[in-house]
Amino acid sequence: MRKTNVIGIMGAMPEEISGITQLLEDVSMDTFGQREYFSGWFKGQKFVVVFSRWGKVAAATTVTALIHEYGVTEVLFTGVAGAIHPALKIGDVVVGKRFIQHDLDGQPLMQKFEIPLLNQTYLVSDPEKLQKAKQAVEVVLEDSKLHALISDQNLERFGIQKPKLFVGDIASGDQFISTDVAREIIVKGLPGVLCVEMEGASVAQVCFEYGIPLTVIRTISDEANASSGIDFPEFIKSISSMYSVAFVQELFQLNELN
Repeated sequence: MRKTNVIGIMGAMPEEISGITQLLEDVSMDTFGQREYFSGWFKGQKFVVVFSRWGKVAAATTVTALIHEYGVTEVLFTGVAGAIHPALKIGDVVVGKRFIQHDLDGQPLMQKFEIPLLNQTYLVSDPEKLQKAKQAVEVVLEDSKLHALISDQNLERFGIQKPKLFVGDIASGDQFISTDVAREIIVKGLPGVLCVEMEGASVAQVCFEYGIPLTVIRTISDEANASSGIDFPEFIKSISSMYSVAFVQELFQLNELN
């Protein structure tokens, strides 16, 4: 039996959403606002999948279209991020519990990081959705599942041995953090942040204002500093895109069971 709610999936890279669209049945595509939206069904559930483009404005525009034009009732954002916390390694996964814009500063009119008019600095994930995301990621990162999903050669290539799940704060900003100086500024101002990316907190703001639950799952691709030297396109193709598809499969298998 098909469910009436609609789940929007946003990907930070085109390669990540292409794998997810291949899961769908009865797929149709249309173009809106220079983006391609793929609508289809997976396990009796309707999905709309889209590449968000990069940066806060692009991501906020995309999720607003998902809400208004496609009637989504829930949003999942999947993609890569740079590690801020020293415990994080390449291939680890962060499920966002709270989201903050690290480049938002309205001083002296308001406190640093505070969102104008909302009186919020951190936006919080729905606890039930967060728990399901944790369960799904834990399954994917199990040793037997991981080695069935990704070849030993590719795991070794990126130094991935036993990737771990982390749950906590994700910071977003319109900067690609690739220097030690930029990284240390974020660490000093937001010592609890696990990782950085360019979209999640803006999507969280839109979802908060419209009352739409959001799940953000990020794969660590680099250490957000000058020493990160991985083959980024190959990492997307061989690791994070594979993760993203598996996360969706496991997460909505849980939804189907419930």
